[in-house]
Amino acid sequence: MDGHRHGAGDRRWLLAALSVIVAFMVAQVVAGLLAHSLALVADAGHMLTDAAALLLAVVASRLAERPAQGAYTYGLARVDALSGQANGITLLLLAVWFAVEAVRRLIDPPDVHGGLVAVVAVVGLLVNLLATWLAGRADRASLNVRGVLGHLITDVWAFAATLAAGLVVVWTGWSRADPLASLVIAALMAWTGARLVRAAGRVFLEAAPHGTNPEALGAELAAVDGVAVVNDLHVWTLGSSATAMSAHVLVRPAFDCHAVAEAMRSRLSDGHGIEHVTLQVDHFEQQVHAADSCADSHGAVFSAGEDAGPAYPADALPASVGDAAAWGGPPPPGRRRSP
Repeated sequence: MDGHRHGAGDRRWLLAALSVIVAFMVAQVVAGLLAHSLALVADAGHMLTDAAALLLAVVASRLAERPAQGAYTYGLARVDALSGQANGITLLLLAVWFAVEAVRRLIDPPDVHGGLVAVVAVVGLLVNLLATWLAGRADRASLNVRGVLGHLITDVWAFAATLAAGLVVVWTGWSRADPLASLVIAALMAWTGARLVRAAGRVFLEAAPHGTNPEALGAELAAVDGVAVVNDLHVWTLGSSATAMSAHVLVRPAFDCHAVAEAMRSRLSDGHGIEHVTLQVDHFEQQVHAADSCADSHGAVFSAGEDAGPAYPADALPASVGDAAAWGGPPPPGRRRSP
């Protein structure tokens, strides 16, 4: 229920920001038609991309709350990342377009009405500051919200650069200040867009979330009292704020599997905020017929030795139970992972 209330609150802030942007966009179109200014109408078209990003964010936020059902066993949590990626790609495309147009205008600078540019820039700066503040009240851990903020913050800097360019044109008549400001804006758009696309890519490629080191996590879990070996450890991001982990755990004979698993889940929840945990827990005497499958473990294998957790490479796993008896003790010579 908390997640649903949080999502509804996010949508209220995003809709408020959308209302501000749409109102300013309509005012720009009306002013442009009355003043016969193509520049104002064109800038309203740019504001349309912000409105589209906000609307997409609102829809994505609602979809991400749908429960898991049918073929979508994780629900639609990654719609959040899809929205962030779409916003990032849009920013990259706009950056290319602005850069090309800026170079063209540097070569052949048109007449620029600096006073009108400065006035529109001041109003646009204030409007985007308000919209950014409203959208910023939503959950910034969400790629969806970060994508929208990427658009809006870029526009804040864009209008600031446009204001500076307009004032330069008014004071000096140097019209190339306008395309130079556009190049600065394009560079900022490219940087913001690339970061969003990269962050979304980490989600789609199921990378470990930022701040989580899988090898350190495996060594920590192997140090839990009663654990002999942790293998097949996987940790990945379901959405912007949900992390999942799975692992195969072998427990020493004298310990209860359920108690060890509960201790590991508590450590993951309290120390790392990982709530979606799947553990296959066995006593390692039961692995007589599974030794070959363990030898095909994906990635590193973490064992609890006398010196708290040396790690074995996957190809160093024992192939029989006789060798498996050594898992609970110090690693054999030459089996320790190099630091």
